[in-house]
Amino acid sequence: MPDYTGLSHKTGSSLLPQRWDAQAVPAAVAAAGEDAAYRFLEFFAAHIRNRNTRAAYYRNVCNFFRWLEARHVHELAAIRSHHVAGYVEQMTRTHAAPTAKQHLAAIRMLFDWLIVGQVMTYNPAAATRGPKHVVDRGKTPVLPPDEARKLLDSIPTDTLCGLRDRALIALLVYSFARISAALSMNVRDYYPSGKKWWLRLKEKGGKHHEMPAHHELEEVLDAYITAAGISEDKKGPLFRTVRGRTGVLTEERLDRVNAWQMIRRRARQAGILTPIGNHTWRATGITAYLTNGGELEKAQRMAAHSSPRTTKLYDRRADKITLDEIERIVIK
Repeated sequence: MPDYTGLSHKTGSSLLPQRWDAQAVPAAVAAAGEDAAYRFLEFFAAHIRNRNTRAAYYRNVCNFFRWLEARHVHELAAIRSHHVAGYVEQMTRTHAAPTAKQHLAAIRMLFDWLIVGQVMTYNPAAATRGPKHVVDRGKTPVLPPDEARKLLDSIPTDTLCGLRDRALIALLVYSFARISAALSMNVRDYYPSGKKWWLRLKEKGGKHHEMPAHHELEEVLDAYITAAGISEDKKGPLFRTVRGRTGVLTEERLDRVNAWQMIRRRARQAGILTPIGNHTWRATGITAYLTNGGELEKAQRMAAHSSPRTTKLYDRRADKITLDEIERIVIK
């Protein structure tokens, strides 16, 4: 059985191997012929445009085909609804409901694509229902304003690495940007318009989103760009990697895994115990905005969300009320 795990999990930019050969295609698909193999690869390369979704769906689908092979199902025509249902049932026992639902969505979409390409005659995942999952509150850890300020102020600014880290975290907080959008920014995506500086973000779903920069964000971005000497490299990445322990910036773009490692390291150094990550700052910024009288509808536009329900998941203002009420439980 080919190993489908040897793919780039750091940047998500290189989903499939350089050579699209049998090693990238499950055995059951390869056995159906060259057209089936091509259609399979085309699904990920052409049909799914978001690189993170593409990487996740490829892993999910390949896991499903591994599961099938372990049960001696080696042909596409032999896959039945009960196989998909059995796989989803097992997923619900070992993974969270959203993960199981994502696996089912990837499998169902792939089979639909193969049907359109006349590789399969029916979709064995069409009748399978995923686990129920109702979300009214996000799970992303959120920092209270004082801890967010503590972390930002704790980052040393006497090195390029420190200036870069502070600028990236500030951008995530003050723009509500997703980490992928922030890291895909080039120098020219921070630009002047009138008396203000603006941010140009390429958000999820191909949305081009522009918004003015917060005055504090302007300060930290200007300090970083000036010290890094990259103001004229308009087409170069805004946030770059550091060469070893030299503290010298390279011309390579910082990736999500390195950003996550940096954020966790900075949190530990600041004495913050909350297990935060890249998405924490988006939720922290939205909560801070709403706490200070911001409107949900405007927060939605700032975060480039399609629905206010999604933005509401990041609103943790009710958490403090809940804690206050719990403290009323007094036993003497």
